[in-house]
Amino acid sequence: MSKEKKPLVDIKSIKKNTLSVFKGAGEFAYSSVALPKAFMPIVRILMTERLIEQEELSNELDSLFEQLYLHPLSSHSKALTDYLRKSRFIPNEESTENLIGYLVKQAVLRSPVDIPEVVVDEFWGFFQELIESPELKGVVELNLDIVRSILRTYEPLLVEIINSVKHIRKINQKTLADIMIKLQVLRGDILILKRQIKAIRYIKPFLQTDPKDFKQQAEIVAKMVREFGPLFIKMAQVAAANSDFLPEEISKELKVFQEDVDPMSASEVYQAFVEDYGQRPESRYFGFDVNNPIKSGSIGSVFVAKKPIKQGNEEVLVPIVVKVARHNLEREFAMGSLAIELMLISSQYWAPHSKLRPFLAAMSEQIKEFTKGFEQELDFKHEAEVQSRFHHRALSSPVWFVPGLYSGTGRILEMEYLQDAMAINLAIDRYKGRKKKRFQRKLAENFLYTMLEHMLIYQEFHGDLHPGNVMVDLDARLFLIDWGNAVDMRGKWSLLSRYITSVISGDIDALTLTLIQMSTDQKQNLERYDEIRSALEETLDKKEVTPLGKDFAIRLYKEGSEGLRQRLQTAVHLMSNTYQLDMTIKSDYLHLSRSLFAMVGTYNNLYKNISGWTMAKDLVTDLAVFPFRYTYNRIMSPNVDHLDPKISVGDDLSMQSLEKIQALTKK
Repeated sequence: MSKEKKPLVDIKSIKKNTLSVFKGAGEFAYSSVALPKAFMPIVRILMTERLIEQEELSNELDSLFEQLYLHPLSSHSKALTDYLRKSRFIPNEESTENLIGYLVKQAVLRSPVDIPEVVVDEFWGFFQELIESPELKGVVELNLDIVRSILRTYEPLLVEIINSVKHIRKINQKTLADIMIKLQVLRGDILILKRQIKAIRYIKPFLQTDPKDFKQQAEIVAKMVREFGPLFIKMAQVAAANSDFLPEEISKELKVFQEDVDPMSASEVYQAFVEDYGQRPESRYFGFDVNNPIKSGSIGSVFVAKKPIKQGNEEVLVPIVVKVARHNLEREFAMGSLAIELMLISSQYWAPHSKLRPFLAAMSEQIKEFTKGFEQELDFKHEAEVQSRFHHRALSSPVWFVPGLYSGTGRILEMEYLQDAMAINLAIDRYKGRKKKRFQRKLAENFLYTMLEHMLIYQEFHGDLHPGNVMVDLDARLFLIDWGNAVDMRGKWSLLSRYITSVISGDIDALTLTLIQMSTDQKQNLERYDEIRSALEETLDKKEVTPLGKDFAIRLYKEGSEGLRQRLQTAVHLMSNTYQLDMTIKSDYLHLSRSLFAMVGTYNNLYKNISGWTMAKDLVTDLAVFPFRYTYNRIMSPNVDHLDPKISVGDDLSMQSLEKIQALTKK
C-alpha cells in the first residue's frame, strides 16, 4: 500500500497565516487611525478658554493612557519582551533568580545576627510560588507606566502652566516671566533627580565589601545618604534614633546626621535673606558669619549673631540664633519620592511577575505616605506657631524649656540664644563614674516626664526627638529645639491604643479592623477583610504571637520580658510593613509611629552602659509618680495660666489621661 504523498506547499496553512497577518495589520491600522480620537479630550481642555482643575486633567490623562494600553502595539510588545528575555537581552526569570540568590547570600553573610537556614528555605519557597505563573509586562506597557508616573508628579505644575498660557493675551511681562520660572522648575528637577539616581552607584561597592567590614560599609552608606540629599538624610536620622538594631560602626556613622550635616553654601544663605528680607544678613545683625554655622541639618543651617532688641525704652544688643532653610527643599523631597517610585517600577525588569506588582505598588504608595510626615518641616511659618505655643507652655515647667521667637518668615527664624545648653553626649561626658550614671538616669527621668506631659496634657508633642534636637544643661534640664515636626494626638489615641492592645493580645479580628481604619482606602480594604485577616494571622503565627485568653496575666508572666518585647516588636513591624498586605497606612499614623520610635530610641540611648533592669525599674517608677510630680509642678509654678487658649479642647482629656495613669499604677 503506497503512502499518500504530502503536498510540498500547505495551502490551508498559508491561507490561514495570511488571513491572520492581514487581520492583525487591519486591527493595527484601524487602532492607529482611531488613536488620535483618544487625544481629543486633552486637546479640547487645552483649547478652551476656561481654567482647568487638576482632577479634570488627571481624569483625562487616565482615560488617554487606558486607550494607549489597549492599542495592539502594547499587546504585541509582550511577545517582543518575551523574545528579548529568552534571548537574554533583558533580565529573565533565570537572571532574576540569580540576582535574588546573590542578594540573599549577601544579606545572610552581612547580617549582624545568624539567620537560620529554615528562614532562608522558607523565603525560597515563597519566591518559587511567585514565579510559578508569571505574567510578563510588555516593554511598551512598562514605559507607559513610567511616563504616567512622571506626569502624575507634575500634574499640579502642568495645571499652573496650562492655566497661565490660557491667559497669555491678558497677562503682562511679569506674568510671562513667572511662567518661565515655573518651566525652569523642570530643569532644576532633572538636575536633582540625576544626582539622586547617581547616588545609587554606591550599592555596587557596598556589595563588594567584606561582609564583616562594617566600618567600610558605614562609610559607603554615609556617602550615598549625603549625595542623595535631604530625604535620605531624614531617613538616616530616623534609623539612627533606633541604632540598637544596627551594627555599631553603621550606627556611629548614621548618628553624625543627627548632630550635623554639610552646611549651606554662602550663596544659599544670601539668597534666602534677599528673598525674605530684601537685604543681606550683615545689614540686620552684628557678627553674622555666613561661612560658620553652629549647626547644620537636612532642612537648613543655624547661625549665632547679635541683634538690637528693644527692652522697655532701651535697645539692647543680645545674642540670637538664626535658622535658615535650604533652597528648593520641596522639590528635593518630591524628586526623592519620584526617584524611589521609578526604581520600584523599573524593578519589574528584575522581577517580571504579576504577583509582585501589587506588592511593589503598595510599597510605593507607603513611601509616599511616609514622606508626607516630613513635609510640614519645610514650612517655617508653621514651625514658628508650634514653637511659640510650646515656649509659652514651657514657662511653667522646671524640667524643660523651649526658646522664644523674635521674628520669622518662610525660610528664616530668629530665636532666643540658649546660654547654658549643650549636646547630650557632651554633658554626660562631663561626669565620671557613679555621678555619670546618676546624671544619665536623671536625664531619662526628665525626658520621660516631658514626653508624658506633652502627650497626655497638651495632646501634642515634638515629632523628631532624636538626640540632636534635645540639648541639656548640667542640672539635667532639657532644651527642646527644631520644632518643624510636631504630632497632634487629638483623635488618634483610640485607634492607637486599640492597635497596640490587639497586637499584644493577639486578637486577629480587632487588629484587622484597626489597620483597615488606619488605611487610606478603608472601603476597598474592608472588602478584602478575609484576605487581610488571613495574612495577619499567618504573620502573628510566624512571630509566635499567640492569642491571650482570660488568663492573659499568667501567660504574659510566663513569657517574661522577652515575650513582651516580641509582641511590641511585632506591633512596630506591622505598622511599617503593611505594604506586604497591599495596604497603605495614612501618613498621620506613619508619622506618629516614626515619632514614637525616635522618642523610644532617644530614651534607650540615655541608658547607654546601664543595665536593662535599672531602666525597667526607672520606667515603672517614673510612670507611677508622673501624676503626683505634674500636680506638684503646677502648684509650685509661678505661671498659673500655663495652658494657652488654643488647647482648651484637650483640658478634659488631660484629666482623663491622668486618671488612667493613676489607675494603672495602683494596679
